Amino acid sequence: MPYTVAIDCMGGDHGPSVTVPAAFAFLRGHPEAEIILVGQEAVLTPLLAAAPDLAGRVRVHHASEVVAMDESPTLALKNKKNSSMRVALNLVKEGVAGASVSAGNTGALMAMSRFVLKMLPGIDRPALCPVMPTLRGHVYMLDLGANIDCSAEQLLEFGVMGAMLASALDHKEAPSVGLLNIGSEEIKGNEVVKQASELLKTSGLNFIGNVEGDGIYKGQADVIVCDGFVGNVTLKASEGLVQMLAHSLKAEFGRNAFTKLAALIALPVLKKFKARFDHRHYNGASLLGLKGISIKSHGSADVYAFEQAIARAFDAASNNVVERISARLAELHARREEKDAQHTGEESP
Repeated sequence: MPYTVAIDCMGGDHGPSVTVPAAFAFLRGHPEAEIILVGQEAVLTPLLAAAPDLAGRVRVHHASEVVAMDESPTLALKNKKNSSMRVALNLVKEGVAGASVSAGNTGALMAMSRFVLKMLPGIDRPALCPVMPTLRGHVYMLDLGANIDCSAEQLLEFGVMGAMLASALDHKEAPSVGLLNIGSEEIKGNEVVKQASELLKTSGLNFIGNVEGDGIYKGQADVIVCDGFVGNVTLKASEGLVQMLAHSLKAEFGRNAFTKLAALIALPVLKKFKARFDHRHYNGASLLGLKGISIKSHGSADVYAFEQAIARAFDAASNNVVERISARLAELHARREEKDAQHTGEESP
């Protein structure tokens, strides 16, 4: 069965010059996939001439408007009903596509995704979940900015959604879930985190307890749960550290003739190191908690990075991530109702 991904081709810093070649590259590596290029037909249709080998697997769906990167999410939701971003999401809602990918305005994408696709029953807010490299492979971390203030119940929901995503994509029956905290001890953290820890303990998830910041990159858990404020600060600090290290290495290796020779000798190792931790390879954050799949790419993504975001959307659709999250939430709520009923019965005379 072919899986179709709808792409907002007009979004992001580079628009069709990146999104369309990335779509072609993805299709050539995934013969079972199909792509709908959403955007201005006059711009997109001529670009199909570059991929005659993909005829029948890629088509253009016209959308006359574009959401600007600095546009108000509220105004974009209200006024840009025929934007490439909105139309791509509509295709998912209508069942024409199994997932949508956009590198456009993050706030607008979250607002439109929630409005068009709607929330899953039992989910209060969607969460932004990217993949990050670790010493043991990678980790799913959420939320990374969609929700600044979170309740303990919402952190529990994030744990369920992240675990189901990891289970589906990594084929792990019981991925480990950790709660980001300032210490591993149960007494550490604010009241919300402590309450979330208690909820996660009885959730049926493979909850391993609190994880400190250094544990993220040590790979102590498959899924890390935190609120959007902490998560976004962690992500941006990590990206800044990587940039600083890369700049420092380049400066040190270029200091003199001897260090330049050392750089030449170390080049194979440096290339492997760069490939392992290349942020482009991990591009594409899942907006979880919706009745459909919406993937957010970095706005500045190049062709390779955007191709990875498309692959993430395809994997989520083909592995039934939404259905898995929905089923696990229903199971959790049923368990809670049974527990509440037992508790009520015990209190009755």
